[in-house]
Amino acid sequence: MAINYVCRHCRAQIGRIESAGVSEVQLGFHFLTPDERRDIIAYDSNGDTTVRVTCDYCAEALTNHPELTLLNSPLQ
Repeated sequence: MAINYVCRHCRAQIGRIESAGVSEVQLGFHFLTPDERRDIIAYDSNGDTTVRVTCDYCAEALTNHPELTLLNSPLQ
């Protein structure tokens, strides 16, 4: 089982954890509401988990140009 961190905007691979011993509590997933979990975390049929976050590049672009948040796919 792997946990893949991917940017929700540009879809760049941010990181990957390949450890079966990592729990959702260790990753901080237990702090998320059910709606946040549905929006941020996706489980694959092969047992992998994809976590959609914002990379540093996209965070800076959205901070400098907040109007981009009005677009469906602002940074693709």
